[in-house]
Amino acid sequence: MTAIEANASDLTCDVVVVGAGIAGLTAAEQLVAAGLDVRVVEARDRVGGRTEGGEFASGTVVELGGQWVGPTQDEVLALAQRLGLETFTVYDEGSSLLFADGTRTEGDDDTFGLSTDAARAFTDLVEHIDRTAATIDREAPWDSADAVRLDRMTAAQWLDAHCGDADARAFMDTMLASILAAESDEYSALHLLFYLGSGGGLHRMMLTIGGAQESRVRGGTHQLSERLAESLGERVLLDEEVLRITGWDSADDADSEAVAVTTEHRTLRCHRVVVAVPPTMATRLSYDPPLPAGRDVAQSHMTPGNVLKFQVEYPRPFWRQEGLSGMVMSLDHDVSLVYDNCVPDSDAGILVAFVEGTHARNFNSLDERERARRVIDDLTAFFGDDAASPTEVLQRNWSEEPFTRGCYGGRFATGLWTTVGAHLAAPCGLIHWAGAETAAVWNGYIDGAVRSGQRAAAEVVAGVR
Repeated sequence: MTAIEANASDLTCDVVVVGAGIAGLTAAEQLVAAGLDVRVVEARDRVGGRTEGGEFASGTVVELGGQWVGPTQDEVLALAQRLGLETFTVYDEGSSLLFADGTRTEGDDDTFGLSTDAARAFTDLVEHIDRTAATIDREAPWDSADAVRLDRMTAAQWLDAHCGDADARAFMDTMLASILAAESDEYSALHLLFYLGSGGGLHRMMLTIGGAQESRVRGGTHQLSERLAESLGERVLLDEEVLRITGWDSADDADSEAVAVTTEHRTLRCHRVVVAVPPTMATRLSYDPPLPAGRDVAQSHMTPGNVLKFQVEYPRPFWRQEGLSGMVMSLDHDVSLVYDNCVPDSDAGILVAFVEGTHARNFNSLDERERARRVIDDLTAFFGDDAASPTEVLQRNWSEEPFTRGCYGGRFATGLWTTVGAHLAAPCGLIHWAGAETAAVWNGYIDGAVRSGQRAAAEVVAGVR
């Protein structure tokens, strides 16, 4: 074990939590409630992780990161209520728009603007996906019936085998890209079915009212982390990028701090560590001794999605006057998904637009001004000249965010769930893992992050005692 030199800023405690996103802060709060001395170290100058607030010049606050909550996301809804935060139902009145093969079609939540035959084929495919997803073991996907076969093929191959309608298949790829921020040939069929099953199925995930996009937190979801951090007070240390974790394989000795967590400014000695950062960021920490091969492969191959999020403000929500809900799905443009994102405290019209998957990777070579121009061009194609002159555009490319490097969550390509999947959430010696990618319920969502923090805290309490 590498020797660590002590300095005046060194600290000792029971548990160090790496990462002040919702998962890490949830774990820290529960550990403190259990009577343990905890420190949270965060590389950024803010808390919130993949939730982040943005503010227009008008003063209206919106979310640059994760924003929606909905039915069955019981843990995050309970947390919001306990922290004194209000939720509101999103606007979902009027027709949606579909752009495919150069054609603009109005639709609703049942048809999405698809033709009769394509809508029927798409509905049949969704029902088949959800029946199959319900058979996947959420706690141990690798033990599911037919897991090896499903893990050996891509999601695209599996979908091709179960849908012969070209229009329905193309629409399904765009729908799934809006959920996983990746293309269907970039992850295994087993990953697709596990991920969708963790949230109750594709039907629930793609719906607005009654689904995963039903509600938002008034003032933004980043307040969940901010209020948790306020309650933890000086236990939360910002601008503390962790460089290495040493001694994680030591026997847990109640009379000594076996593990050393070293940041740029100090060393924290503790009994246990909770690493609550995305798997791709966990690979960038140094571990002494090195992590077991299974864990290292699992975290290094959990590839994050690619997404750019744009919040676009207008003087008024002009689309509502035209009988439109503001929802758009496009198979033809860089912007694949748009929602009405107006907030109760403002009369302004706000659209949220997403560039995902391959389109997002293509945007990486553009500067922010060009990205915004192309998004506005797409919104103008969707809604007409009223969309051409927004008052302001806010944007976040999550693949460029240095301590995230991608959103929404991570994905496993073929052959990984059945070989290294069991290592993703299992403790390594005195290290415990949290984060939305480790959740069995609502994996990749804010609710899943909360649940993962609760699980990791329970593991630590059981281990320490």
